[in-house]
Amino acid sequence: TSMTASPHIPKVRLPSGELLPALGWGTWGMGERPANRAAEVAALQWGLAAGFSVIDTAEMYADGGAEEVVGGALAGRRDQAFLVSKVYPHNASRSGVVAACERSLRRLQTDHLDLYLLHWRGRIPLAETIAGFEQLQAAGKIRHWGVSNFDSSDLHELSTLAGGQHCAANQVLYNLSRRGIEWQLLPVCQQSGMLLMAYSPLEQARLLKHPQLENFARERGATVSQI
Repeated sequence: TSMTASPHIPKVRLPSGELLPALGWGTWGMGERPANRAAEVAALQWGLAAGFSVIDTAEMYADGGAEEVVGGALAGRRDQAFLVSKVYPHNASRSGVVAACERSLRRLQTDHLDLYLLHWRGRIPLAETIAGFEQLQAAGKIRHWGVSNFDSSDLHELSTLAGGQHCAANQVLYNLSRRGIEWQLLPVCQQSGMLLMAYSPLEQARLLKHPQLENFARERGATVSQI
């Protein structure tokens, strides 16, 4: 890959051994207002230039609108990004996940995803979703696949299924006020070598007004988000 990152950005490792910046861009909320599109594209491009190459999106966000924003931001820059998207559970049958991925690729204006996630657990058997992911991987449409919002029992079930050992990541809610995963889920991911991705690290900006964090940051000459 041609991705580069500032030496000041810590790295994490995928099960494949590939190194990624530990900090990336979420796009939940993007693509909802046409008037914001230029600013959203500019923000993502600024992040790429700064070395934050991981961009996370989903077909759910703005009903595909966030993927379209990301596609615009990556025009001429696709090789700079590690691109993540997610499939709705109701689209996650073997054929459904393939069709959903194709739609996402068109909106993103690319021929492949670096990581494709099942957004959350649904009614479709996991074996079907895995089969669809493996089909996409064999076709070169995705490089890695994973899950999101899975608890430790979900991961255990996944590990018993054919191909389940290929799961590269689990994306879950995790921040300073949401630390429940530290009891069981985080150790399970660490023991298996699976990458754990944290979403809403600032609790959708609510942590930025936390009095203790404000004091802690002020004493160190930093912002709450930096802390």
